[in-house]
Amino acid sequence: MANDAALRTSLLWLAALILVVGICTNSFKKMMVTYVLGVAGIGGVLLPDWDYFNRDFSRWPYPVTSEEREASLHQGSGFLRFANSPLRVIGYIGVYGYAIYKWWEYVSG
Repeated sequence: MANDAALRTSLLWLAALILVVGICTNSFKKMMVTYVLGVAGIGGVLLPDWDYFNRDFSRWPYPVTSEEREASLHQGSGFLRFANSPLRVIGYIGVYGYAIYKWWEYVSG
């Protein structure tokens, strides 16, 4: 992962959320569910090799060449490259939105 600061910040916010859930619910099980879902969510957004997935779909079975790696560096920041794929954004909103909804139902219930 190129940006360790984003991972550290995300994990600190997750720790704060786990603390709030623990204080509000007095449930160790709900704290652990929050931890597992939070780490999975952070891993799903920050850890994938976006240079690999930003290529044409027909190139996915093959390793990333040095030319493709170099071309991805000139595309701009990671957020701008992520925003260029509306299907990925829609997919992430759907999956993470549903997961957060189910988590909230579990924690608040």
